[in-house]
This record gives sequence, C-alpha cells and structure tokens, in this order.
Amino acid sequence: MREEFLYYIWENRLTDKDLKTAEGETVEVVATGYRNTDSGPDFLEAKIQIGDKLWAGHVEIHVKSSDWNRHGHQKDKAYQNVILHVVYENDVQINDIPTLELKGHFDEALFNNYQRFILSKGWTPCEKSIAQVPVFTRLSWLDRMAVERLESKSETVAKTLETNQFDWEDALFKLLMHYFGLKVNNEAFEYLANILPFKTLLKHADNLVQVEAMLMGCAGFLEDDFTEEYPLLLKREFAVMKAKFNLLTMPEERWRFMRMRPSNFPTLRLAQMAQLIHKNGCLFSKIKAAKNTAEVKALFDVAASEYWETHWRFNRLPHCGSPTDHKTGAVGLSYHGSRKTAKHLGDATANILIINAVAPLLFCYGKLHKDESVCETAMQFLEDTEAEDNAIIRHYAQCGIKAENAMQTQALLHLYNMYCKRKRCLECRIGNVLLK
Repeated sequence: MREEFLYYIWENRLTDKDLKTAEGETVEVVATGYRNTDSGPDFLEAKIQIGDKLWAGHVEIHVKSSDWNRHGHQKDKAYQNVILHVVYENDVQINDIPTLELKGHFDEALFNNYQRFILSKGWTPCEKSIAQVPVFTRLSWLDRMAVERLESKSETVAKTLETNQFDWEDALFKLLMHYFGLKVNNEAFEYLANILPFKTLLKHADNLVQVEAMLMGCAGFLEDDFTEEYPLLLKREFAVMKAKFNLLTMPEERWRFMRMRPSNFPTLRLAQMAQLIHKNGCLFSKIKAAKNTAEVKALFDVAASEYWETHWRFNRLPHCGSPTDHKTGAVGLSYHGSRKTAKHLGDATANILIINAVAPLLFCYGKLHKDESVCETAMQFLEDTEAEDNAIIRHYAQCGIKAENAMQTQALLHLYNMYCKRKRCLECRIGNVLLK
C-alpha cells in the first residue's frame, strides 16, 4: 500500500459509507479538507462527524497507525489540531486521536489497477489504454496541462524580471536569444544576452551595422584578420562600441557549427537578430498590441543583411556544389555560382519563438498585471500556431492522441514530463478515469 493512493481514496470519497473509528463510533465525512503539499497534516480544514459531534480540523493519513510515532508527529505542534487519523491498517492505538481504518472499506481492484500503472515498463503507464478515455475528458485535461505549462514557464520569466527591474523588453530579448540558439547553442546565446545589455543595442537600433557589430563582436566573431570589406566594417564599428560601452567579448570557441544545417549557424542567427532589433526596436510593446499570430509573425519576418546572402560565416564563401564544409562539419552546404539568397528567419523559427518566448512572456505579463485578457491572448496564440513535431508528440500520436495545434503539443509535453514520466497517475484526470 502507498500513502499517495490513500490520499486519492480519501480526496475522491471512494470508501463505502459504513465507516467507524477504532473505538466503534460512526464516521461521516462532511468535508475531506484540502490537500496540503507543504509540511504538516495531509489535509487541512476538514469537517468530520464522529458519533454525535461535528469536528473541524486537520486529517493525517498513513499506511499504518504506527507511522504516527515513527514520523515524530507526537512531538510536533503542527499536528495538535488533527481530528482524525486515517490509516490503511490500524496496528497501534494512538492516544487521544480517533483512528479510521480503511482496509476493507474500498474496492481493492482500484489499488490493483494503480499497481499495474506504477509497475508498468511501458513508455507511459497508460499508453495502451489512453485512447479509450472520452474525448471531452482528454481535451479538458489537456487545457489544464497547457495552463500549467504556461504557469511554469511564466515563473521562469518572473525570475528574469526580478533581476532586470521588470524590464519586459530585456526579458523578451533574453528569451528570444535562448531559442535562437536551438539546443546546440542556447547556452552560448544566453551568455551573450547576459554580457550585452539590450538597452545598449536599443540605443543604436536605427543603425543596423552598429547593432550587428555589437552582436558579432561580443560573440567573439570579429577577432580574425579579415579580407572582405563588410566584416572589416563591423570590426571597426565594434572597436568604437566596445570602448564606448566597455563591452565584453566571449571566446569564439563557445559556439558550435559541427553537424549543423547552415541556416542554423549562430553567425546567421545573430545577423537575423540584428535585423529584428533594427526593424522593431521595442518589440514587446508591438507584440502586446498584436491581435493575432499573423501580426506577430509579421514582426519576425526579417532577413539577414546583404552580406549574408552569399555567406554563412565570415570570410568563407560556400563551395560550389559541395555537400559538406570540411572545416565546420556542416552538412548540406551547397551553393551554386554567384546566386544570392536572402536568409529569412523562416516560419518554422517564428513558430518556435511564439511558442517558447512570446506566449510565456505574455502569460506572465497578464498574471503579474492581473489582466486575464492578456493570458487568454497568450493561449490563443498557441492555439493558432501549428502543432510541434518531436519524438514525444509522435509517440502520443501512435497511442491515438493526435495534437491539432501548439497549445495541445505544449500540453502533451507537460503531461509527459510532469505526470507520465513521474507516474503521477492519481493526480491525472486521464489516469483517474482509467483507474476506475
């Protein structure tokens, strides 16, 4: 027997009605109380009719009544207001505390089902049966998971805001930088965002060359002896900016190019970030004013400067028809003649930024300003964005749960990481239905 299963039985009133204390007095549960996830009794502010008296106070739950003394509750003042000790097996009488034994008073098949879930070796405990749950139940639980996901992400955003004096534009810049780097370079992008103040970039947002020079220079990409005019121009501009603002430079070795598609090279991403800042300036204020995802995507519709139409890295022209850059290890690096190609940010990247940066920041803004309409906008942006494609989402699809949009994929990611992997089936509405 497990305590968490007894919590589930108690909270959901899954016992029969013939309940009596160890002393033989009848027990009627008027109110189970609310679950306490901090230290102290398990359920607070319960109301229990014991015999002819109505008691108000707390309820403590254990597998065995002897756990009371084993856990040291008899010495803890927090447990002085416990009105009922609920146990699976009453092996020891605890003085002055009415004890209710649950053994034999609920359907043992429930526990057997729970044990099968907990001991399951499958990808998730319910992967073979989740599709049997009614659609309405699944969708309503996914809505709950999407909100939990946004709340969790907004807590991370709030920590950033606490350190930057609630500068929302700076917080957005840091979020965007993290996801510009994808998984391969996100730490390097985060580091750059921390050593290069967004306010400094914003002061020169009207000058694309200076913005790009600061991003590339602080990233360590302007240390070489260049032969081309554009990187030489950036290097000169960065020297001025570095002296003016006392800017730091990170080692170029922190950046990764190996086995990456050239369109994801950090040099190209930084050039696109420079255009994003140059085009929009205070981007968060414009995102707040956006009415739909189409307007947000229009803000992200930028292309790297002209130099990058023929380059992926400084001073390195792609080789005609070459499938692999042997110095970088990048695959698919083909280039035909002198053709120029505009390096746009791309719709897929815009979706990533909306899902992971825009929606969480808007949700956090709505929560902190107690503006439900902003929170609803954040969720609507997710609902209007295409579903993500990754291993977890594909596995749920194989189980019969196909996500229709990004709100549902975010919900499924949260469900898997926070419930399924941890086998929190008793706290999951889908798990509850399958247990019964």
